[in-house]
Amino acid sequence: MRHSFHAKVAHPAEIARVAFFVEMNVRQSMSYVILVPLLPLLAAIVIGIAGSVLRERSVRIAAPAVIAAFAGAVATLVLVTLNGPISVRFYEPSTAGLSVLSLGFYIDRLSAVMMVLITGVSTIIYLYSMRYMQQERGYARFHALLALTTFVLLCMVSSANILMLFIFWQLLSWLLYLLSYNYSHPPTIEGAFKTFAVLRVGDVAFLAGIVLAYRLYGTLDFQPLFARAAEVPSTFSLWPGSGLEISAVTAITLLIFIGAMSKSAQFPMHVWLPASLYAPTPVHALLHAGIINAGGFLINRLAPLYGLAPDTLHVAFVIGGLTAIVAAAIMLTQSDIKTMLGFSTIGQMGYMIMECGLGAFALAIFHLIAHGLFKATVFLNCGNVIHMARQEPRFPPGHIHEKAEALPRLPWATGVVMTLLLPLIILLAAHGVLQVPLRDAQGAVIFLFFAWVTSAQAILSLYRLRAVGSWKVAGVMVFTMFLVIGTYLWAAESFTYFLYPAPGEAARYFEAAAFPPWLFDLFVVTVTVLIIGGWAVVYTNVRGEHILIPRWGLGLMPRLYMWFWNRLYIDTVYMRLGQALSRLARRVDAVLPEWLP
Repeated sequence: MRHSFHAKVAHPAEIARVAFFVEMNVRQSMSYVILVPLLPLLAAIVIGIAGSVLRERSVRIAAPAVIAAFAGAVATLVLVTLNGPISVRFYEPSTAGLSVLSLGFYIDRLSAVMMVLITGVSTIIYLYSMRYMQQERGYARFHALLALTTFVLLCMVSSANILMLFIFWQLLSWLLYLLSYNYSHPPTIEGAFKTFAVLRVGDVAFLAGIVLAYRLYGTLDFQPLFARAAEVPSTFSLWPGSGLEISAVTAITLLIFIGAMSKSAQFPMHVWLPASLYAPTPVHALLHAGIINAGGFLINRLAPLYGLAPDTLHVAFVIGGLTAIVAAAIMLTQSDIKTMLGFSTIGQMGYMIMECGLGAFALAIFHLIAHGLFKATVFLNCGNVIHMARQEPRFPPGHIHEKAEALPRLPWATGVVMTLLLPLIILLAAHGVLQVPLRDAQGAVIFLFFAWVTSAQAILSLYRLRAVGSWKVAGVMVFTMFLVIGTYLWAAESFTYFLYPAPGEAARYFEAAAFPPWLFDLFVVTVTVLIIGGWAVVYTNVRGEHILIPRWGLGLMPRLYMWFWNRLYIDTVYMRLGQALSRLARRVDAVLPEWLP
């Protein structure tokens, strides 16, 4: 039997109709994208022009604009998830030499997620600030600056090339100075200037990395830059004739990482954040919408570049770990509520950079979002506490000194066993003895590591539940560990393959950041010993004993406390260095006219 098949040819009118609908969908997507940053900008312009007339009514313009931008950001996230990245070009130079000046938006899943975070946190801040700043001078100016900052953040995360990203990165540094708000208060101005100066150092290094990238690869658009960096590996000498060479990608990523260090307050460039705490509380909440955590976004945006530079990732891991430890220790010695929260934020940003240093880029964004939402609301609640304390001298109540009690051993034994169980699983998984049911074995080890550290911190804090039965506390400890592990292994892993859906991409980043097995084992064992030591010290202190602390350790503890209370005297060192540079500049200024003809 003979079969004949006839292909159905589409009618030209039908083809035109389909093309029309596709074009309409593209234009509609572009309108959503453009409206998201445009609405806060229009609100800032209107309030800036008519602020003296609007006064307290200025928030009625800003808040609806930001809420509408949030709705547009959610719609953009849905569109990008379903249809892929959206690219919008505003200006494309016709001359090849001016291609670096191209302007546009490139919005993928990473950008869309950040846009939702920025507009969501900004919405909460605006609703909070309606009455918080109502009796302050410059009320309209404050809301105009908040709207302008939201616009700059949105443009930064959706920039189509690294130069455009840097321009908005720079504008954030200027806006942080303006958002200090109380210009007549000397400590506020001093803190704003310190913020501006520290961020300048990082921005200069960031700009140097951009110049070097353009010099070597001839483009600053993200996708062509990543492709050329992978295709053309190159090295150059650090000093002529020295024989010391460095990979071009390593040099570029290190310079850009210094910019990320300054913006994300990494040690030793963290001093600007505590100095900026004189600004209004909503400003510090806004920091968590993409300013203080911009370093994590920047590394993720340039993830293909950092995946080619394992040395830079190792440096990031060390800097992030050092920042997390130092900031946590300083936080424990501070008595001011905003200062404590500030150093807590610095420590969490160190944790975020650590995750980037281990190749867990998407996990850093997951942490960025969770911490941003949590800490922004905590800072806003901190403003309520400060406001109530000013109105009511008896609030908050005085310290309640509880008598130390001999607690049951079940919670302590449970905590120690839970703390020891996870590192054993991590080491077995790292050496292939235990198979974790995740897509990537290296990623599973990293997720388990951070789940372990997080759950250990949470479990350790539960020893304060003295009024609850010991079996209940032990049950909460077990539940906490499984909750944290489930969050990391399910939510974080799913989010990783949401941000990096290309086959093998996430695994490639984990492999690039991998440490030698012996070094990773040593690190896990060291952290385990420190956590168990913490359990032992807390247990003996609660029982009123110091049997595990030698006599010389007891004498050293007050000195360490004073060092961390004074923030390791880093601010003093910077102040002396600044004074020395000022004296040198004055001497050069005095002698320079004699040298000139």
